[in-house]
Amino acid sequence: MNQKRSLKLLEDESLVDAMQDDTATIQDSQIEAIIIFLAFASYMGFIVYQMDVKSAFLYGKIDEEVYVSQPPGFIDPKYPKKVYKVVKALYGLHQAPRACQDKYVAEILKKFDFASVKTASTPIETQNPLVKDEEASDVDVHLYRSMIGSLMYLTASRPDIMFAVCACSRFQVTPKTSHQNDVKRIFRYLKGKPKLGLWYPRVSSFDLEAYSNSDHAGANLDRKSITGGCQFLGRRLISWQCKKQTIMATSTTEAEYVAAANCCGQVLWIQNQMLDYGFNFMNTKIYIDNESTICIVKNQYITQNKAYWQLGYHF
Repeated sequence: MNQKRSLKLLEDESLVDAMQDDTATIQDSQIEAIIIFLAFASYMGFIVYQMDVKSAFLYGKIDEEVYVSQPPGFIDPKYPKKVYKVVKALYGLHQAPRACQDKYVAEILKKFDFASVKTASTPIETQNPLVKDEEASDVDVHLYRSMIGSLMYLTASRPDIMFAVCACSRFQVTPKTSHQNDVKRIFRYLKGKPKLGLWYPRVSSFDLEAYSNSDHAGANLDRKSITGGCQFLGRRLISWQCKKQTIMATSTTEAEYVAAANCCGQVLWIQNQMLDYGFNFMNTKIYIDNESTICIVKNQYITQNKAYWQLGYHF
């Protein structure tokens, strides 16, 4: 695919959403498998060592002089016209995953000039939801996407910023000043809490439990609902979700039912993963805070509309 075609596709908001969801699914499954292993290691009291065997082959030094241009969406705002000199063989961008979390936070704060800013207590403004804000001024789309891309990596270990980052990422086609201010707020929040992360205690049970919730009509742009969920192994948070639903839920019950189905699918994946560790979690509890949804899940009553939901989402 040529560059012009790629840039043209990025102008389609629905396609950007779809690509983000697909990419997040691929990345999440890989990272969550590692997180499950770390949770198991903490339960067993293992000492874990990291060894990147692949990089020993891929990062061999090269004799030729090779330069690469900065990729669209990840251009350094201070040096937009400069190129990179390649000193080692490359296969994708492996630099970020090798950096520890607090070091990575410090790097992106410095990169986008947030090293000495006033901190924020929360990653998003709760009273002023994000909207298209068409009357506001446009901002540098490449800078905006670069900031979002840097934050996306952190959501793998920082569930506290996941909702805010996902909300801001939906404005990458035509970002406005208000959207950029919201992204800056996330950085200011990270400035105040650079080392906040997950803690896996050794002394804890190892039972799989899941929680499901939804925000009915929570997406201000199209009034679709937002799915939320998380899964625990004892007191160890191993997986979390925050995603706009693909359907237009007409009631809170329907939105909760779709969220519960999404959570159930994640639980099934975790159950399958845990079989490799010798654990059978086939009777996993999923907690839902909507009585009507619980009744439907238990097949206690079904109307015509609810029968339609079950065709697409019932397990």
